[in-house]
Amino acid sequence: MVQPGVVNFADDPAAEREVLLRAQLIARMGSWTVEPGTGRVYLSEGLRRLCGLPAASTTEDLIDLVHAEDRDVLTEFSARLRTDRTAAPVELDVRDQTGERSFLVRATAEWDDAGELAAVHGTVQDVTKIRALERQLSQDGRLFRETQRVARMGTWEWDTETGECLWSSMLYELAGVDPGTKITYADYLRIVHPDDRTWVDQRWQELATARRPVECEHRVVRPDGTRRVFRVRGEAADSERAIMIGTCQDVTEQRSTETRMQRSSKRFTDLVAITPVGIALFDDAERLVDANDALCSLLGMGLERLRGMTAEQLTHPDDREARRGSSSAFHSGQRVLATAAGKPVYCELNATVSVTDDGRRFWLVVFADVTDRRRTAERLRYQATHDELTGLPGRAAVKELLAALLGGSDHERIALLFCDVDNFKRVNDSLGHDVGDELITALARRLERGLPPSCTVARMSGDEYVVICSDVAEAGGVEVLANQVASLLRTAVPVRGQLLRVSASIGAAVPSGPETTGADLLRFADAAMFAAKARGTGRVSLASDALIASANSQMLLEGQLREAIANDQLVLHYQPVVGPDGTVLSAEALVRWPHPERGLLMPGDFLPVAEQGDLQGELDRWVLRTAFSEAAEWPQLCGGVLGGGVAIAVNLAGLVPGDPDFVDIVSSAVAATGIAWDRVILELVETSLIDLPSRSREAMAELVERGVRFAVDDFGTGYSSLARLKELPAQIIKIDRRFVSGVATDASDFAVARALVDMARAMGRSCVAEGVENATQFHVLRGVGVDAYQGWLLSRPIPAKEFREVLKLGPVHIPSGA
Repeated sequence: MVQPGVVNFADDPAAEREVLLRAQLIARMGSWTVEPGTGRVYLSEGLRRLCGLPAASTTEDLIDLVHAEDRDVLTEFSARLRTDRTAAPVELDVRDQTGERSFLVRATAEWDDAGELAAVHGTVQDVTKIRALERQLSQDGRLFRETQRVARMGTWEWDTETGECLWSSMLYELAGVDPGTKITYADYLRIVHPDDRTWVDQRWQELATARRPVECEHRVVRPDGTRRVFRVRGEAADSERAIMIGTCQDVTEQRSTETRMQRSSKRFTDLVAITPVGIALFDDAERLVDANDALCSLLGMGLERLRGMTAEQLTHPDDREARRGSSSAFHSGQRVLATAAGKPVYCELNATVSVTDDGRRFWLVVFADVTDRRRTAERLRYQATHDELTGLPGRAAVKELLAALLGGSDHERIALLFCDVDNFKRVNDSLGHDVGDELITALARRLERGLPPSCTVARMSGDEYVVICSDVAEAGGVEVLANQVASLLRTAVPVRGQLLRVSASIGAAVPSGPETTGADLLRFADAAMFAAKARGTGRVSLASDALIASANSQMLLEGQLREAIANDQLVLHYQPVVGPDGTVLSAEALVRWPHPERGLLMPGDFLPVAEQGDLQGELDRWVLRTAFSEAAEWPQLCGGVLGGGVAIAVNLAGLVPGDPDFVDIVSSAVAATGIAWDRVILELVETSLIDLPSRSREAMAELVERGVRFAVDDFGTGYSSLARLKELPAQIIKIDRRFVSGVATDASDFAVARALVDMARAMGRSCVAEGVENATQFHVLRGVGVDAYQGWLLSRPIPAKEFREVLKLGPVHIPSGA
């Protein structure tokens, strides 16, 4: 076979150029030469093709192809060629105008004998793919390093024949060894924890001999003494060389976290086991998988029996029926479970969904037994809606029942009866509250037993009953039913060995139309009851159109009164209380209402409205604030001498010592106005001071200690004996005007007045006579030792401005006589 010879292109320049062109095209390269002295430029065919230039191109054309941002670098490149006389080529990377292609430019300078630059020879090579590959390799290397850093993982190589090791930078960092330190297998073993060193060496020797992949986890002790946990993997690099490669990851934090999680899981398991509330796990099919002892105990079933039971099977039949058509799954809310014995257990559920390690979903449900709480709530609701004494439905229950009945289709068949026991206050005052309570209870039982099933008996308050009839036709009509109730309440009730004869005034009402509300019906029946009581005891009255109109008028007046209180549209008049010599000792504040349409209304015109509308408390608070505020100015008006110590007396009806905030309300009024405590007198009727509970007495004592005085108003009319005077926690006794009016003409009235004065003086109390209208009464009362006097003889109730003028004038005129 003939061997090919080497071709010499000396005699064939064209062939040489052809070969050179092909070589440049393959290398994606072109050449160029520039002679600065002559200005001649040579661009090879390969360069023109590479750059897409025509044959007549110049260096300027070539430079125009360079990216604008690389032009300055190209200028520096040219300058270096002119100044650098070394033989080493100068290199530069530039981009084309699009920035997508990269070119490597190499050039060397040729100098003549005179040291002048003769020519520059260079090449241009398209290195776009090479640079892209370099960038990718650089990025891969960076990502690999970042991955090692984030994963805290290094790589290693071990030559099992020489024992030499190569570590990545990350592995040096993990091991706490200075980068670049020469490492051998023995050096590695020295940082392995002494307790792990033997078995770790065995594993790696197995890798070196058997060449099977090895994975292990061991502790290391770094040169600074800190301890870490490494997870190491290794395998043979190939089947021929004695080179092993692998990774090493610092898993200290993961193992610490796992340990904490295991401990937390153990604590959670222990907590679930001992927690007093039931806890269960349900799978996605709502079957019970596991439960704690508390749930087993709650339901009276063992865990094996509970396992596999569905949510529906655990639910009590009654609750299951109530939930028919809805999901039976256990979610947050309330559910009634069934014990093994079938008893209902009311539970409050809290459920959350979670996922097991293998991705399966399960429900964690907590069952809190609220059976006792529910019973307590039901008991409290019963207490809130039922009367504690009689067990009858109370005011709240009446409102609910009326709303339900009036909202139904048979609202026109409803009737309501309002019953008020006649003279019940006299029973309470003369025989005591215990007897009154027994009477109220006995009457409640009579009504329950004697009325048809369509009737519901309720107690509104005190001596008031309500009868709600859902089918008045069944009862024979409103009038028949009202007379039947009146008959039941007109009876003699045996209480504590004595027979109490009672009767009741009854008002009846029926809806006037579909728009009638429960409050309307109560108001109409209440108005009818007052109309019956006005005709005498034991009477029955039906709510007529006129009566309903009157009730509506009263409701309108009630709304106007409420607004008047809120907007300070009431006024106070003051009636002085004077001593025997005419000195003004105090003044009683009496409220008046300047009505915009009806003129000045006296208390008798609107106090019943306040009582029916539950406005007495608000009215009392308004009077307290206003009276204290006006009285606080009296000492200044009187120059601090005449009338400087005049007290202010306020009669309370809705605000009594038994109220929880009684002391706070009085204290706030005193603090807001700045009046002295010892100038405050609070008047209460005798009946409100009888049989006071200890809390009420403590409230009064607290105010008395600060300087407040209490007065018993209308004493002698409360059906109590004079011995009761000793029990009253009051400092002032006001003799009722009914005794005062006859004190000069009736021996009995005179005897009562004298006895009251003597007993009051013996017990350190002072006496005030009310309703003193003439001079004879005044002198008789002064003769028996009355301390102070109030009435028209001395002064009528006068507006605040006039009363201040009275104080300026000095003592009130006292009539002459004996």
